Amino acid sequence: MSVIVITGGSRGIGASAAQHIAQRGMGVILTYNNNPESAAEVAGIIEQAGGKAVALKLDVANVGSFEAFRETVLMTLQERWGTSSLGGLVNNAGYGLFNVHFKGPFFLTQALLPLLEENASIVNLTSATTRVATAGVAPYASFKGGLEVLTRYMAKEFGERRIRANAVSPGAIRTELGGGLNDEFEALLAAQTALGRVGEPEDVARIIAMLLSEDGAWINAQTIEVAGGYNI
Repeated sequence: MSVIVITGGSRGIGASAAQHIAQRGMGVILTYNNNPESAAEVAGIIEQAGGKAVALKLDVANVGSFEAFRETVLMTLQERWGTSSLGGLVNNAGYGLFNVHFKGPFFLTQALLPLLEENASIVNLTSATTRVATAGVAPYASFKGGLEVLTRYMAKEFGERRIRANAVSPGAIRTELGGGLNDEFEALLAAQTALGRVGEPEDVARIIAMLLSEDGAWINAQTIEVAGGYNI
């Protein structure tokens, strides 16, 4: 069984992606920072549906913890799945800091790279704000833009090992990030979207799971915007 690490898997897009990944027959190691109860709940839902999941604590802003995290992942892989390799990594965690949105994914990918098997897949979560300039989010959009560039370089440099790297770029999604959406703001965003609504976490989760599966085996070095036609 291929096993995937997904950061920030306790809620929102990460939680939904963890479940969709498991539905495709993959094992899931989901991480959390401050919400062990929600992470355990997500893992429990996966287990109840017949999948395999483990929740591990990880602060993506703390680069110094990544070496120890790699050893914990290796031990978990051996004890739970009887393997020493990962089939993929989803850099999803994010809460408005450079260390989380760019530095964290850079160094976490570097730390886990020795565990990634040939034909593994990396998915980096970016944002439609890298394409549509939105007042007030310049730092966030800039960090995500850097991650999109890094994604292409990952695809180039990891190609010898047949490791693919893609970015998924959500538009407005109904999650708790940034305090969530109030009714007025949601109506404004829906009016700017061709399909007439904001997205749900599962809209993005399905694409993440696809990119990790055989269905995405010939997709590489791409940024896929999942936004329902936002600002086109």
